Amino acid sequence: MFAAASKVTAHVAPRAHSLRRGVPSASKHSGVVSVSRKRGSATTTHAGKDEDLMEQLLAMLGGGGGKSGIVSEKDALPGRQEEMRVTDTHFVLGNSIKTFPDNLQTCVFATGCFWGTEKMFWRVPGVFSTSVGYVGGFTQNPTYEETCSGRTGHTEAVQVAWDPTVVSFADLLAMHWTSHDPTQGNRQGNDSGTQYRSGVYCSSQAQKEMAMASADVYDTALKLAGHPRNVITSEINGPGDNCVYYFAEDYHQQYLAKPGARYVLGLSQSQTQFAAPGRGATIIQRKCTTGNSFKYITRRLFY
Repeated sequence: MFAAASKVTAHVAPRAHSLRRGVPSASKHSGVVSVSRKRGSATTTHAGKDEDLMEQLLAMLGGGGGKSGIVSEKDALPGRQEEMRVTDTHFVLGNSIKTFPDNLQTCVFATGCFWGTEKMFWRVPGVFSTSVGYVGGFTQNPTYEETCSGRTGHTEAVQVAWDPTVVSFADLLAMHWTSHDPTQGNRQGNDSGTQYRSGVYCSSQAQKEMAMASADVYDTALKLAGHPRNVITSEINGPGDNCVYYFAEDYHQQYLAKPGARYVLGLSQSQTQFAAPGRGATIIQRKCTTGNSFKYITRRLFY
């Protein structure tokens, strides 16, 4: 009746050289969406150059910036065999964060700092469970400090388990795209480093195909809205790619629901304004949803 989360195991085999992952400069066929579009004004070009310069400076300072700054597998920290110990019961929903009923689907989303992202998803009707962790890298069972060093290759992410008869994958994708800026490469606003890169880490090929199609749709919405950058840099991986998910420390799990939690905007107003083409979410739902879909734009459920 219940299936354990397949991406997390109690004993992890030594790192294999066969792990594959996308590189930000690769084409979208290799798992990274990079849709090039001609910039339409001098102001847009200037903004792009300023951001390129900032990425280079952050990389020089060891901030993990730079558009191809992900550590190589051979240079990544080795990690450890022991899995991170976490409380199995979701602090808000009361369900397991490790073991899910067979009828549920799972996917891992990365939109920058994982605290706000997790809260966004756990508030959606139909979501059974959420957890925060690290994905897309090479180090086994990394710690928060190791991930922040940029030497593991991981990004902060949220694993979501949901009932597809209540909420569709298209709804969750709409929330993903409209809740952050997926054009910033290895950063989200002032949070810079490869651990803040955007990504969708799918549990099936069908999910991956829909995620990539939705990226194309949202890219078009950004262009129509006049967004200064027209290249989505989000990493989109599926079965056979590097989608291994490791739990983050217990104190990070459902952090914003716990007493004494430091208040953060998480998915901030500036990012909501960035997502002003709410029509982008609508387009995604219309073009990618074949089943039931919520009639509201779920990104409004942040707080």
